[in-house]
Amino acid sequence: MGKAVAKKIPRKKSKTTAPKGRATGALLKRQEVKISAAKGRPMLTWVGKRPLRQVVAFPAQHVETFDPSGDAAKRREEIWNDWPGGYPRAGLLFHGDNKEVLAHLLANGFRGRVDLIYIDPPFDSGADYVRRVSLRGAKGTAKLDGEGYTLGEQLQYTDIWANDNYLQFMYERLLLLKELLAEDGSVYLHCDWHRNHQLRCVMDEVFGAERLVNEIVWQRTASHNDPGRYGVIHDVILFYSKGENYTWNGSKMPQSREYIEQFFVYAESPTGEIRRLERGEECPPGWRRFRLGNFASPHPRPNLMYEYKGYKPPATGWKVSRGRMEELDKQGRLYFPPDKSGRIQPKSYLEEVETGKPTPDLWTDMMALQAQSEEREDFPTQKPEALIERIILASSNPGDLVLDCFVGSGTTAAVAQKLGRRWIGCDINKGAIQTTSKRLQTIIQEQIEQARKARQVPLSGVSGEEEKAPEPAQLSFAVYRVNDYDLTIHHEEAVNLACEHIGVTRTRTDRYFDGTFGKKLVKVVPFNHPLTLLDLEELKRELDARPEEDRAVVLVCLGKEPAADAWIEEWNRLRKGKEAVNRIEAIELRTDPKYGKFFQHQPARAKVRAVRKNDRIILEVEDFISPTIIERLQEQAGLLKPKIDDWRAMADCILIDPDYDGKVFRIGLSDVPERKTDLVVGRYEISAGRSKGTIAVKIIDMLGEEVLLTLQA
Repeated sequence: MGKAVAKKIPRKKSKTTAPKGRATGALLKRQEVKISAAKGRPMLTWVGKRPLRQVVAFPAQHVETFDPSGDAAKRREEIWNDWPGGYPRAGLLFHGDNKEVLAHLLANGFRGRVDLIYIDPPFDSGADYVRRVSLRGAKGTAKLDGEGYTLGEQLQYTDIWANDNYLQFMYERLLLLKELLAEDGSVYLHCDWHRNHQLRCVMDEVFGAERLVNEIVWQRTASHNDPGRYGVIHDVILFYSKGENYTWNGSKMPQSREYIEQFFVYAESPTGEIRRLERGEECPPGWRRFRLGNFASPHPRPNLMYEYKGYKPPATGWKVSRGRMEELDKQGRLYFPPDKSGRIQPKSYLEEVETGKPTPDLWTDMMALQAQSEEREDFPTQKPEALIERIILASSNPGDLVLDCFVGSGTTAAVAQKLGRRWIGCDINKGAIQTTSKRLQTIIQEQIEQARKARQVPLSGVSGEEEKAPEPAQLSFAVYRVNDYDLTIHHEEAVNLACEHIGVTRTRTDRYFDGTFGKKLVKVVPFNHPLTLLDLEELKRELDARPEEDRAVVLVCLGKEPAADAWIEEWNRLRKGKEAVNRIEAIELRTDPKYGKFFQHQPARAKVRAVRKNDRIILEVEDFISPTIIERLQEQAGLLKPKIDDWRAMADCILIDPDYDGKVFRIGLSDVPERKTDLVVGRYEISAGRSKGTIAVKIIDMLGEEVLLTLQA
C-alpha cells in the first residue's frame, strides 16, 4: 500500500482541549476526574445502564524502562513540547484495568491530546480469548456463591459476558476515550457481527451520530463453510471523528490482479517494442506494463482540431494542444497504432499508478494472520500490521499520539513506532504487556541500528514508496502499573504511592510522620504487615514525646489486626469534644469506603511435592493460587465472594525442567491444555535418570503471572 501524503488540518482549540504547557510534579495527586455526559442520539438502553460522571484516578508505579540509546530526554522538541512533564519522552505501556489507566491519563495531562485511537476490544462472541483472562474448565465448574454465572462469565475479559455487562463496560471506556481524544482526532472501533449494531448505537450516543465517518467492512478470511448459515468472513470497523474537522490524509489500496489484467494489457520493452499480453500472461522481465487512455476532448475547440504525424483527430478534437502533444511524444508517452485510421492514445504505466484506487469501505486486500506469518505473536486476536498501518497513515501524521487501550499483542504500538508516531498502550493481561514489550524492543533495536547506517532503509513490515521510513518519534518506552502495585519495593517508594493515592502532602523533615492530610498528621504503616497493637503503641510513645502536638493522626495501612480497631475506638472515646487532641483514624487501602480498592500486587503461589518411587519421580501440584485473579474476581463480583473449586481453573500451563541448572529453564515436560475447557493434569511422572539433582516447576496463570519452584530429586 502506498503512503498517503499527510495534510494536517489545523487544530481548533476549545474548552475540551488540554491546557498549554507541560504538567509538572508527581504523576498523580488523588482526584476524581469529571467526565462529560454523552449527548448524542439515539440512546441505547440496557439493564443497569448508568452514566459515568466521574472516576477515581490511581497512581502509576514505574516498573521498567527500555532506553538503549539513553536519549529519551533529548528527543525531538517540536513534537514533545506539549508532553506531560511527569513522563519520559517515550512510548508508554501500562499494565492495569484500562478504565483505571484511562482515568490516570486524564488526571495527568493527556485530556484532549490523543490524535488517534484504535481499539480491538473483546467481541462478546464466545470466541476463545485465553490470553484475556478466562478461567479454565467446563462451564459451571467454578461458580460464584449465590449466582448462576460461571466465574468466567463474571470476568471482564472473558469475551462471554452477559449483554448488559458488556455494554456498560464499553460505554464507560468510550466516554473516557472521548475525553482523551483531540478535537481533530479520530477513533476506530474494531468489532464483529455479534455486537456491531449495538456498539454503533453506543458510539452514536457518545460521539454523536453525525460524527460517524465510515462503517468499514474488513474481509478477514476467505469463504468457508458455516453449517446452517452463510459463511461469516468479515469484521466491522467503526470510524468516528471527535469534531467536524479531523485529520484525513486519504488512503490508497492496490489494484486487484483482475483489474490489472483487464486494463493493463500492453507491455513495452526497453527498446520501445510493444506487444499485447494474453490473459494471465506475466510481463517479461525489464518490460513495462501499461494501459491506453482516452485522448478525445470533451469540448470541441478549433485549436484542438489538428492532424499529427498523419493521424486524424477525433470528432471532438484532441484533449491537448499541439505543443503538449509534441512534448508527450518526446517523452515516449504516446501509442501510435499501426493503422493510420486508428487514434493516438496516451500510455499510463502500471508502476506510476500501482498505489491504486482510493480505498473504499470494503477492505478485501488483506487477510487475517496465517500460522506461518513472521508477524505472529501467538496471540488469539492479533491483527495484521497492514490493517493498522492503513488506519494510522490515513488518520494521523508523524509525531501524533496513537492510543490503544486493548493493546493485546502490541500491533498498534509496533506500527506506530515504525511510522514515527508517539504511542500509549495498556492491557490488564500481564502476558500482553510482556509480548508487546519484547516486540517493541526488537523494533527499536532495529531502528537504532538503521540510524547508524549512512542511509536509512525502509523498515520491514511497513509498506510505502518513500525511500526511507519516518524518523522515529521515540527510541525508548517505559512500563507502568496502575492499581496493581508491587509494595515489596523500598518502603519510601511505597509511601509515595500511598500518599499520591490519598492526596497526602509529604513531609521530608519529620523523622516519624510521612506527611499531612489537611490539618492531620499522616503515618504510613509499612506494607509488609497489617496495622498491629505494636504500631499503635509506637504511635502513642511518639505523641507522648511531643506534648505540644495536638493534631489528629491518620494511619494508612494494608490490613488491620482485629484488636487494632478496638484499641483505636477506646483511644478516641477518651478524646471527645471539639477540643479533643490526637484523635486517630485508620485508612485501610483495600476496604476503606473512600480510599479503598488500592490493589497490592501479590505474586502467584504454589505448593508442589516430589516423591521418588523406584526409578520414577512423581511430581504433584497440591495447590496453586493467583491472588491477582482472586482480587479481580472480587472487584467484579462486588459483595459476592468468589469461590474456585479447583485451583487448575487458574493455571494456564505447567512446565517442568527435570535437570535445572539454576540459570536457564529448559522445558523437559510441558502440560498445555488444547482447549479452554481442559484443565492441566497437576500430577506428573518423570524418569529418575533424567534428574541429576534439581527439578524446576513453572506454573503460569491465566493472566501470564508465573511462579517458579525448585525441588530436590
